[in-house]
Amino acid sequence: MANPESLILTDPTFTKKQQFNIIDKVALKFIRDERDLPFVYLCLKILVFIIPVAVYLFTPGNFNWYIAFAYLAFNSLVLSGPFTLMLHNTSHRKLFKKDYEFLNNFIPWVLGPFYGQSPETYFAHHIGMHHLEDNLPPDLSSTMHYQRDSIGGFLHYFGTFFFFGIVQLSYYFKKKSAWWFLKRLLLGEFSFFMLCIGLSFISWQATLMVFVLPFLIIRFAMMAGNWGQHAFIDADDAANNYKNSITCINSRYNRICFNDGYHIGHHIRPNRHWTDMPDDFLNTRDKYAANKAIVFDELDFFVIWFHLMTKNYKKLAKHFVDVGNRFNGDQEAIIAFLKTRTARISKEKAMEYVES
Repeated sequence: MANPESLILTDPTFTKKQQFNIIDKVALKFIRDERDLPFVYLCLKILVFIIPVAVYLFTPGNFNWYIAFAYLAFNSLVLSGPFTLMLHNTSHRKLFKKDYEFLNNFIPWVLGPFYGQSPETYFAHHIGMHHLEDNLPPDLSSTMHYQRDSIGGFLHYFGTFFFFGIVQLSYYFKKKSAWWFLKRLLLGEFSFFMLCIGLSFISWQATLMVFVLPFLIIRFAMMAGNWGQHAFIDADDAANNYKNSITCINSRYNRICFNDGYHIGHHIRPNRHWTDMPDDFLNTRDKYAANKAIVFDELDFFVIWFHLMTKNYKKLAKHFVDVGNRFNGDQEAIIAFLKTRTARISKEKAMEYVES
């Protein structure tokens, strides 16, 4: 690809509006940051186009499998990504002003279940555990112990999370005496399952399509995404965010999912605003180069996950951004380098970081 030193990024940054429409003006009375107006419009889109269809499917005599599958496809394949990254950003930075603090429950508690997000679970896992442990062994979603281009390894990783994740996370918070997180986790998870049980007496078909299948889809997607985000690790410096995360630039995913591809920058400063990510990357390229950070162009974490599962290193090398120009376009050298970063890290080696 082009010389990394002359990169032009197409990912979204903030451009102040010259004029505000009526929706903007009303929203700005309630939200903390003008840069988050896209979240307001996404919420409105869900309220206008998604929830009415869900209500229709639950109305006695209205359920139709064709409508239900069209609803599921659009909601899970088109809007689930943007919603989840809106949930991610508003978990790190509250959307609403202090005077309207109660409205910060709207996204996780009202909208979240329609995307398979049991209320509070994402917040507890991501804020209360993942960012504290940074993919090191205490992190319940750590990828270190796996061969990260192995489909068998991923299936074990996903199965452990899906079937035992809540139990493990509850034990983690109990061990840490993080009772506030534990209460929120259990309340949200219990409420979601009680909601599904209760609504199944109205329509099990609608409950399946509106809540249960999105729950299965998003839990798989989040694990595949996290695998892609933390698939390339330097075993000798695994606590270094430049070397245990990756960054994806110039992707459609960044444009619709609020620059989630800038995962290195996010772990270095978790509350960095999503519109600041591209400029931060450009301004700190020397640190990416010095730390031999892995950057991909025009890929996202899910595509990277797929290429790893199919061991398609040629495709990964083609989109590799050689920050610092270390490989001079040598694709074989890039492939060899990437493979060193996906190799399984022994428990003995990983424990060195826990003990230190």
